[in-house]
Amino acid sequence: MVVLVAFAIPAQAQETRNFADDAGRTVDIPTAPQRIAALHDLSITIPLIELGVYPVASHGRTTSEGVGFIRSSKVLTGVDFDNSDIEFVGNLPIDLEALAATEPDLIITTPWQTAPVEQLESIAPTIVLDDSIRGDFGMYETLAEITGTQSTLAILAGRYESQIEQIRRLIDTEAISVNVIQGVNGEVLSWHTYGGLGIVLRDSGFTFPDRVNAIAQGGFDRMSAEAMPELDADILFVTYRTDTLETPEDAIAHLEAVMPNFCDFLHACRNNQMIVMPREEASATSYYALGVMAYTVLSHISGRDFVPMPR
Repeated sequence: MVVLVAFAIPAQAQETRNFADDAGRTVDIPTAPQRIAALHDLSITIPLIELGVYPVASHGRTTSEGVGFIRSSKVLTGVDFDNSDIEFVGNLPIDLEALAATEPDLIITTPWQTAPVEQLESIAPTIVLDDSIRGDFGMYETLAEITGTQSTLAILAGRYESQIEQIRRLIDTEAISVNVIQGVNGEVLSWHTYGGLGIVLRDSGFTFPDRVNAIAQGGFDRMSAEAMPELDADILFVTYRTDTLETPEDAIAHLEAVMPNFCDFLHACRNNQMIVMPREEASATSYYALGVMAYTVLSHISGRDFVPMPR
């Protein structure tokens, strides 16, 4: 067993308060934390950066050469380990000694992180936040409250509301059906609400196929090729992973693996109404990504002549 020495600022040097986390624990945390360690890049690190708070340490992923990176952060915030003072402390589990060396005064982790909470809290006060409970953008509210950045969050949220108002003004969204699909290992996946793209589509008032509305909110279904016609819509969105160097052709190939000549069976694809786009922006929990998705939806659909599906 690794024995860790706590390097964080002594508790008595900071004003503290109680915080009830999503693991059912009540933790004494700094009222104004200055050195936060974020142990999930997508759900904690990127939101903190967008709120104007740079953590001292972050969980991350590694390239094939072993170089650490904050997933999606370069395209969403411009910030990564190579151009900031944020220290890379590993993936699953994070490196506890590397984390301790950054001297955090607050560690924010998730149920997804495999480093045991009892070891983390030997380094600094540790709270567990679960985005499946709080919701993707509910995490922003919690992080803003912890860091005192509510005014920054209000600006981000206000900008997004204006973007949605613009879509509703320029597009008769309720008259257009949409969906997001993805081929994975010979199955087709569809989500009730697919990341930031799905949030924009639902907030804008577009309609979805009945099969998709039946999926539990926050969930997704894996389906066989026979379900593809039930997932069809006036406009279909398909994504591919840029962080693994995929291309639009890869997204099409994944769907071909589900059903050869799949395009013949989908109204949107037959009529050139299938939009293939990078997954990093489409799936991210990020206000910047919401803005990118709002602009993408507006630019692809407003003023466009398209063939509606038979109703």
